[in-house]
Amino acid sequence: MFGWSELIPALPEILVLSMGCVVLITGLFTEKNKGGFIIFLSVITMVFAAILTVKDHVAGANFGRELLFNGTFIRDGFGDLLKVVVYLLMIAVFFYTKQYLRQRDNVQGEYFALLLFGTLGIMVMISGHNFIALYLGLELLALSSYALVAYNRKDINSNEAAMKYFILGALASGMLLYGMSLIYGAVGTLQLNEVSQAIAGQNNDMFLILGLIFVIVGIGFKLGAAPFHMWVPDVYEGAPTATTLFIASAPKIAAFALAVRILGQSLDVLMEHWQSMLAVLAIASIVIGNLFALQQTNLKRLFAYSTISHIGFMLLGLVGGAEGIAASMFYIIVYTIMAVGGFGMIVLLSNKGFEADQIVDFKGLNQRNSWYAFLMLLLVASMAGFPPLIGFFSKLYVLKAVVDQGFVLLAVVAVLFSVIGAFYYLKIIKVMYFEEPETDQSIDASFDVKTILSINALAQLGLLVVLPVLFENCIFVTQSL
Repeated sequence: MFGWSELIPALPEILVLSMGCVVLITGLFTEKNKGGFIIFLSVITMVFAAILTVKDHVAGANFGRELLFNGTFIRDGFGDLLKVVVYLLMIAVFFYTKQYLRQRDNVQGEYFALLLFGTLGIMVMISGHNFIALYLGLELLALSSYALVAYNRKDINSNEAAMKYFILGALASGMLLYGMSLIYGAVGTLQLNEVSQAIAGQNNDMFLILGLIFVIVGIGFKLGAAPFHMWVPDVYEGAPTATTLFIASAPKIAAFALAVRILGQSLDVLMEHWQSMLAVLAIASIVIGNLFALQQTNLKRLFAYSTISHIGFMLLGLVGGAEGIAASMFYIIVYTIMAVGGFGMIVLLSNKGFEADQIVDFKGLNQRNSWYAFLMLLLVASMAGFPPLIGFFSKLYVLKAVVDQGFVLLAVVAVLFSVIGAFYYLKIIKVMYFEEPETDQSIDASFDVKTILSINALAQLGLLVVLPVLFENCIFVTQSL
């Protein structure tokens, strides 16, 4: 049994769950073209969740690891850092979503409630310390995401994307669950730390290796890594842009945490096996993501393949040992900040009845609004890894960790295809600065959305100020796993 005192470290999760229900009920009494109070509740929930998460660290308490609820939930620095990043990302998501839905006079409480429930699933995945807890968090996030993708019920593309996402997501969940069940059958426990100890006392049981393979496949599906990436371009393109920017950001952090918790904590003894598997997935993702992105004219599909290549880099870091896990953590944080900003720009240029999701829609953006063009320049240049932006250093840290582990060939291939991939980012910059606009329509957005977008893009430069501190924190929290 657990005591009531154990609820205190889990207050952020309890708050998000409670406010998700409040927002859902409040939406019943809110007009579709309003929704200001719903947005306020959603944003303030993230603010207070962040305060509850960091208060012990700010107070200078001797904070280590806490195992709660019979060892199924862990509170540690690794989880707290990732959760704070998720809260900040979700605040941006809420503002961009408000802009998108108000353009269509369709602000509904159920949409923001689903975002909050999805956030709760992310938080459970980050702090899960038991196979069942991790799986429950994964399913809560998945079910919320399926509904968000299908939000435009009358849009055939949205319905098709939701169906593909649901079918392949269910397949991935089944594979992950089957892998977990095989591992449980081999070791007799679901607790992550006990799994590691039990494996250490065994020879390489075939059930363990088979279970590891299924777990890797399930994680690969959830991350959108090649060759399990088939759903990513179709879902990114077919889903409402507000949903796409959510799927492309915070859930990637949850999938990273899932990979680290399962592979880095419970299956660390099997590293020699999963290291080679992840290396194959990483290189396949980098190659396929960059090559297929070159052919895209739809910006959402381009960003989808770009995501696949970035996931490849993140997986490459996991191959690089302890320092590589820290580099991967830093990389996924930086990537999600870039991704939410990139889709935020699509939302900004869209309006009722028009999705600015084609590269040609950014033609002459510099002539229409030079500030927005500059912001988009920062975002795509950082995605490409151009120095001195933060995206360059995130790639550099991953490559250094991989080379230090002796995987020089992997690093060379990654660099080569990153250079090739820079072409499609340059194509966006060329269209913005060197082609004439097809419309002179003004770009309308509320002050708060403009502010969030500016902060989002300028962070590609601003984060350089705290770069050493942020990366040192990533090293510190991953060393304590």
